[in-house]
Amino acid sequence: MSVVQQFCAVESAAQGDPLAGSGAHAERNLLLSWPRPKWGRNLRRANDMSEALLARLDALAEGGRRVNLIHRRDQPTDHHRLYLMPENRAFAVPRDELPAFLDAFDAGDDLTAWEGPAPAGPLLLCCTHGKKDKCCAKFGYAAYKALASAVEARPDLPFEVWESTHLGGCRLAASALVFPALRKYGRIPPDDVIPLLESEAAGRPYLPCYRGDSRLGPLEQCAQVAALEWLAERGEPATALEVVGVEARSERARVTLAWRGRDSGEVSVRCESRELLRFDTCADIDGDGPGLSRVWQATAIEPR
Repeated sequence: MSVVQQFCAVESAAQGDPLAGSGAHAERNLLLSWPRPKWGRNLRRANDMSEALLARLDALAEGGRRVNLIHRRDQPTDHHRLYLMPENRAFAVPRDELPAFLDAFDAGDDLTAWEGPAPAGPLLLCCTHGKKDKCCAKFGYAAYKALASAVEARPDLPFEVWESTHLGGCRLAASALVFPALRKYGRIPPDDVIPLLESEAAGRPYLPCYRGDSRLGPLEQCAQVAALEWLAERGEPATALEVVGVEARSERARVTLAWRGRDSGEVSVRCESRELLRFDTCADIDGDGPGLSRVWQATAIEPR
């Protein structure tokens, strides 16, 4: 008898688990290229890292700098690319110099010996961390290949596309993150790859797959996405959108956002929280089962 395989991303979409409001991510990041076959389950650990290197990376994380491993096939295995975000700085470091680089970085010393030109365009990370969750292997890798192929074929799309370890929200695979804008995406089907890249190249979030601005909280992200959709429906894509007021209770809230485009103004977004029984990861399907989570949903929008 064949067994139907379940995926948390499929279950999440079927439950109506919203993308908006799920864009949380640390603002301070260190991205370190490391061959994907060596990745472990932890987002910053690889099986062939020395104990000393692991300790340095753990110390950086404890100090508030999120560390993700990234991968591209054209990157030599013994020579590493590192990026600091939001500083938008790039470095090239031989493996045997990684401890010295990290020590210098931690001490605030000069890093110019390793520094190269800043990225020419945005970095786009796509989670392919199959050792963390099988959805990221199945859906994430397919999205990565589509994104990388599109950028390779289109010189007008100025992105560096990398595979990445865990970006959060395995149930929303394929998950992607754009640096330095810190915009997060999920559930990226093939037909949305080109529109997403074109929108991001123009400096705008691509709303059908948009999870939110990682610098905002879940409530504000939910309101932001709703306001952007409301404005777009009226032919007023915003070039700037800022949260200027929040009135929140336990289950209801009102968020006021100021927008600027061809015109300018304010909109008020009413949101309500609801409970959702969901699988956060594929491990939940085979383990403890679904858990109860609270999500925000926009219910009304009006100009002010």
